[in-house]
Amino acid sequence: MQKYNTLGNTWQSAYRPARPRRKSIRKRHLVLIALILIVWFTQLLPAAGSCYARHVYPVVARALTTISDLIPFAVGDLFIALSIAGLLAYPFYARLRRKKSWRRIAGGELEYLLWIYVWFYLAWGLNYSQPDFYQRTGIARTAYTPENFARFTEGYIERLNASYTEVTSIDPEAVRDEVVQGYRAISSELGVLPPATSHPRAKTMLFTPLISMVGVTGSMGPFFCEFTLNGDLLSTDYPSTYAHELAHRLGITSEAEANFYAYQVCTRSQVPALRFSGYYSILFHVLGNARRLMDKTEYRTLVERIRPEIIRLTEEKQAYWSAKYSPLIGAVQDWFYDLYLKGNRIESGRQNYSEVVGLLISYEAREATEAERFK
Repeated sequence: MQKYNTLGNTWQSAYRPARPRRKSIRKRHLVLIALILIVWFTQLLPAAGSCYARHVYPVVARALTTISDLIPFAVGDLFIALSIAGLLAYPFYARLRRKKSWRRIAGGELEYLLWIYVWFYLAWGLNYSQPDFYQRTGIARTAYTPENFARFTEGYIERLNASYTEVTSIDPEAVRDEVVQGYRAISSELGVLPPATSHPRAKTMLFTPLISMVGVTGSMGPFFCEFTLNGDLLSTDYPSTYAHELAHRLGITSEAEANFYAYQVCTRSQVPALRFSGYYSILFHVLGNARRLMDKTEYRTLVERIRPEIIRLTEEKQAYWSAKYSPLIGAVQDWFYDLYLKGNRIESGRQNYSEVVGLLISYEAREATEAERFK
């Protein structure tokens, strides 16, 4: 009897821990399902998206950046790299060493991807569901016509030429302080959150050589709310790129809007290097739109109005990045990013970057109307 009781007790002690384990698995799945439903609910209701952007995201961002700022390197880059490596390696390990079925392996990978999906949207991605620029600012959308574009470019080229200054080096801390001050000055007027800290930290991309091969100069790391800059970034582009990526950190998801805010912050600065970087940052978008809207003679006339120093700078910049660019890898990245943007309500995909010109035309039309009213 003693032997039997010992065996019985052993059997019971081995069996009992399995029950809470099964319950914990069920609870984990229920939590995951609930979080997915919260994400979908927020995406479906505009009011919920606005509430997230205004009230929830600032709290989440502050918590995540408090953690990520303690780590000197881009932890988000490492997390993504390890996740990709793990998803590729796990099926082989689970099948060969753990003898798991393909069904369980696929289920495990799917669950991991769903947790990543939830983390992405709750940490930053639900900002895609907030009202757009026109709704947040109350600025009316001005028709994008060849006539409006021609008027915009005339003033833009004058300001670009007047702002030109040779930029040979950049003080990152001075750029940070000026950009933070600029965002705080425009936040209430232009519908963007003010920086929560005076020292937002921009990290260098962990895989800079690879990133340069696809032509990316900066990125927003949504999982830890950190933004990164390409280590190969040119001094002329550093201020506007910093301001662009900080806009993403402040909850701006549209690339056009991030370009708009970077332009506003930099061009309003009293620091010559920042001011020129702001005007210069949209030159490629202006020229791209000009090719589409103007005939060859008009386009040539437009280009001839640009200062020779700026043309030379542009040619040097193109040569610099072309030497690092990989057409194959770049094309693959462009395709994936285009799908990503379109899957998050940016219908124009990668063309969204150049839509900054439309935002600026609308903004300047509003400013002209206000000036007429107070004459």
